Amino acid sequence: MPQAISAKDAVRAIQSGHRVWVHGMAAAPQALIRAMVARADELRDVEIVQLHTEGPAPYADPEHAQSFRVNALFVGANVRKAVDEGRADYVPVFLSEAPALFRQGILPLDVALITVSPPDKHGFYSLGTSIEATRAAVQTAKIVIAQVNSFMPRTHGDALLHASQIHHLVEHDEPIAEHPHCTPTEVQLAIGRNVAGLVEDGATLQMGIGAIPDAVLAALTGHQHLGIHTEMFSDGVIDLVDKGIITNENKKIHPGKIVATFVIGTRRLYDFVDDNPFIQMLDAAYVNDTAVIRKNPKVTAINSAIEVDLTGQVCADSIGSRLYSGVGGQMDFIRGASHSEGGKPIIALPSTTKTGASRIVSRLQQGAGVVTTRAHVHYVVTEYGVAYLKGKNLRQRAKALIEIAHPDHRESLTEALS
Repeated sequence: MPQAISAKDAVRAIQSGHRVWVHGMAAAPQALIRAMVARADELRDVEIVQLHTEGPAPYADPEHAQSFRVNALFVGANVRKAVDEGRADYVPVFLSEAPALFRQGILPLDVALITVSPPDKHGFYSLGTSIEATRAAVQTAKIVIAQVNSFMPRTHGDALLHASQIHHLVEHDEPIAEHPHCTPTEVQLAIGRNVAGLVEDGATLQMGIGAIPDAVLAALTGHQHLGIHTEMFSDGVIDLVDKGIITNENKKIHPGKIVATFVIGTRRLYDFVDDNPFIQMLDAAYVNDTAVIRKNPKVTAINSAIEVDLTGQVCADSIGSRLYSGVGGQMDFIRGASHSEGGKPIIALPSTTKTGASRIVSRLQQGAGVVTTRAHVHYVVTEYGVAYLKGKNLRQRAKALIEIAHPDHRESLTEALS
């Protein structure tokens, strides 16, 4: 087992020109990040590869542009300005394929910066809240530097990491990032009820984070025998587990277990997953594999969008040409659900933006990216209802989408159709 050293000493392993992985989501190792950025004057052209990370990302600040450049596999809020201003880059990639970037040597890694829980008596640490592509990064990076943090929950599955896989240990406790639970609005609650109406007893759910997924989960209290096989989950799942609604008993893959590749939420969530044998945290290459997803029954994939055009094209990663998030796992699960027996791929979104503009549009904004194609979309849900598009021609699906658009915009959308 390596001896613990200071963060300052550990990050001396990072050299100019290195490619460095930063552990994703709530697991971003902030002590290591601070120590690395403190060396900015010594370093040049260090490439930072990451998915979404919670918390600060000081390496993306303008004053460090000569020292660090982010190459993001998902554009989160902490690097969005750097991408906007051309100081950072974005790699469009399905989350299912992100681990292969490292395993296939497409993006060979020099260093991986990770957060782990304290070790057990057998010398195994845990990657805790976030496995995603980090397991692949640990397996392939030349040097692995781990921040051992007692605030990190110990999770099972692919999270386990033996001491022999770590080159430098830094012991530093600090609370990991939390994503507060938000009270859904009336619009979000209406969307939740409409989506919940599509969920059958015995379904296997995939959902994201935020008020709409929470509203869906809150509307499922009358359901039975639900399962979870999802890219991620948050606090909304806990109450359904406690009530015996989520049992996972009908799943074909990992029956009796919740399967995910990362979690983000409040401390309540982190305490829920800590050393919980009901939870299996697995590699994104497996969790998001369409061939795996489809084996579960009635996979109901609930994903969001920025806008949907009248042919059913879904923009979920950009606002016009401005990159806002990423491809992520939407297509992995949309496709997996469509091939599942009784599966339902769902796109759920409010009918309007905060400024009142329609999110059901005649044409996507110029430069907007299509994450989910018109051929993949089956259900689109707003607070005004459900549009079922599978098997419909372009004119039929446009009419169905207009019916669930905000009433203030239906006339103009109908005129654009004619």
